[in-house]
Formats: sequence, structure tokens, C-alpha cells
Amino acid sequence: MYEYRTLKNGIRVVAERINYLKSVSIGVWVGNGSRFEKKHENGISHFIEHMLFKGTKSRSAKDIAVAIDNIGGQINAFTAREYTCFYTRTLDTHTSVAMDILSDMLFNSRLDKADMDLERKVIAEEISLYEDSPEDLVYDIASYAVWGDTPIGRPILGTKESLDIITPDIMREYMKSHYTSKNIIISVSGNYSDSFFDGLEKYFGTAPLCDSLPDMEPAVYTPKNMVKTKDIEQIQLVATFNGIDVMDDRVYSLLAFNNIFGSGMSSRLFQNIREKEGLVYSINAGHSAYLGAGVFDICAGMSPENLPRVCELISNEINIIKREKLGRDEVNTAKEQLKGSYILSYESTGARMQGAGRSMLLDKPIRTQEEILELIDRVDSESISDIIDTVLDTKTVSVSAVGAVDTVDGLFSFD
Repeated sequence: MYEYRTLKNGIRVVAERINYLKSVSIGVWVGNGSRFEKKHENGISHFIEHMLFKGTKSRSAKDIAVAIDNIGGQINAFTAREYTCFYTRTLDTHTSVAMDILSDMLFNSRLDKADMDLERKVIAEEISLYEDSPEDLVYDIASYAVWGDTPIGRPILGTKESLDIITPDIMREYMKSHYTSKNIIISVSGNYSDSFFDGLEKYFGTAPLCDSLPDMEPAVYTPKNMVKTKDIEQIQLVATFNGIDVMDDRVYSLLAFNNIFGSGMSSRLFQNIREKEGLVYSINAGHSAYLGAGVFDICAGMSPENLPRVCELISNEINIIKREKLGRDEVNTAKEQLKGSYILSYESTGARMQGAGRSMLLDKPIRTQEEILELIDRVDSESISDIIDTVLDTKTVSVSAVGAVDTVDGLFSFD
């Protein structure tokens, strides 16, 4: 059962009590990521994530780390296109320490210029590392290929140039308009006490916050092909198709279909292109869903001489599954796989906290495990046929690559 509260300053809370555990995961979710940034602000959301760990008015960066380490807890954060999450996992006896530290970071960070200049260098190294990782870089290129020079198409990390112009005052003003009471969710999962909500009110509910919501630019899918030529041994290739958005309940049919098609070692792509032909080291497919937008990607890594044949085989797999769809036995197998992976993943308080927090932040229904399993049970051959036609609409394909290649035009051939 989920409990819902609203703190005095407007921050909303969703909590799931699991009495048989000895731990609690707390996540502070902010409806802010790279999709909410103007071009000159690109990377500021991720920059803020880093800076909140650099110290507060009463704690140094080391103090934050030591306080969590001393209770055997964990603290971390991540930034995505539409949200940022700061989270802890501690024993149930130490939730007050976790709330104290998270709230202090959120509301009292120094945002010191010297710290910012130092952390700017750290993120510049992170950007360089990312650019040296073709399997990561190709996804940024693929996003730019379909969304263009828009907030959703730009890199989450930003660029070295965009980070250089961000000052402490710019960051404070950005946080004031984006870290608001209507835009912050606290999600909790684990064995918390009856007094836990009093602690949330004490640490989070008294902070004065604006009650506005930041603007978000609509995403317009406009596919084109893009290549970044690099002198490396492998080519990393992504074929992107227009997908479904984050509110679409057809996601369960999509996940079931992809269990057969492109997710995991038993999938058709892996078995028929890696295992039978030995032409790739990695190959997989998956979807990314956003507010009002989504993509379905097929990614493969191969030697340059194998590129034409790999694209021919991927084309064949797409043509076959669009023509023949899935048989009844495959549908049943896919559903059982989906149930198993879902149940196993939700034996973690962190996963449960993330699922509820993300859903509440995006105004999606927060469903119980029984409700999710019922939705998976409703998946059938007809719903999977529909989602195959939706996410493998070959008129929407965009091809991106990183490696020793000049063009990706004409590599795919669809019926």
C-alpha cells in the first residue's frame, strides 16, 4: 500500500512501508533535466547534481560523505532528460541522518565559485570520457539526429563551452525556478516508523519554495542520418524509430515483443546475428520514453567490413517480424520473461522507490505489483502486432554511427 502526503510547503510524498525489511530508500525527485534547459544552459541540470555534493553552509563535501559512510549507508544521484534524483539507502534506524543530509544538500548548498570551477574540470573530463566511448557517444548522436538542436536532442552533460558560462548566480536563479514545490517529489520505500512523516516535515516541509513549474519545449521527431567519423576499430551503429511516450500503457506489449526481438541473449537479433553469424560483439534493442515523445533503438557494434551484412540481417529480422508477428507460444514466453524480470527487480527498495517516484513526478498512475502483473497478463498477439507496427514503422527510421565510416545511407532495405 502506498501512502500519500503533501508537506506544508507543497512538496508531495509517496511512501511504501515494507515492515519485514531493515532498510529504507529515500529519493528526492526534481522534475528537471536537460529537456528544460535553454541552449546557453545546456548541462546546467547535471552540473547542479554535482554541485549539491560539494558542500553546504554547515557541511563540507567530505562531511557529507563521512556522515553517510559512518552509518553504512549509500548516497548518490543521477540526471536524465526530464528529471534529477538524489537518493539514499540506509538502515531503518538512520533515516533521520539521510533526511538531514538530503535536505541540507537540496536547500543549503554553497554553490561556491571555487568549487564550481573545480567541478567544471571534473565534468569536462566526464565529457571527454564519454566522447571516447563510442557505444555511449552514438546514442547522443542518435538523439540529435531525430530531435535536432532542441533541448531533448542536446547532451545531458552539456558541452565544455556551455558549462564555461555558468556562474553561481546563474545556477541559483535556475534552481529557484526549477527546484520548486510543484516540481519536487519525495519517494520512500522500506521499513520506516510512524514518526517518519514528522521527520519529512521537519527537514523538507519548512523550506520556502516557489510554486511554479518550468516550461518544457515539445519534441518533434524529424529523422535524418548522422555519422561521426572516428579512427577506431569498431563501428557503433544505432537505427532509431519513432516510439511511444511515457504515458502509453502499450509499453507492456512493447517489452514483451522486445524480449523476443532484441532484448537479451535469447533474442532473435542476438541469436541470429551474433551467435549464428559471429558478425557483432554486441547487439540489442530497447525503447526510451519521454513526455509526449519516445524512440525505439537497435544498436550494434561491429568491424567496418561487417557493416553492410549486419544491416542486411537487421533488415531481414525487421521484415520478418513485421510480416509474421509473434506466435502464441512466443507471446506466452515473452510474458513470463517480463513477469519474472519485473518481480525480481522489485525485490529492491531502490527499484521500488524509483518506480513510484518517477511515476508520481511524471503524473503517471502508481500501480501495485498486482496491477502491473494484470496489465502484463492482458498482453496478447493482437496488442503485440499493434506495437510492432507502431515502433517498427520503417518510414521513421534514422541511422547514426560512430567509427571508420563516411555514410550510413542505403544500408537498410525494408519490405
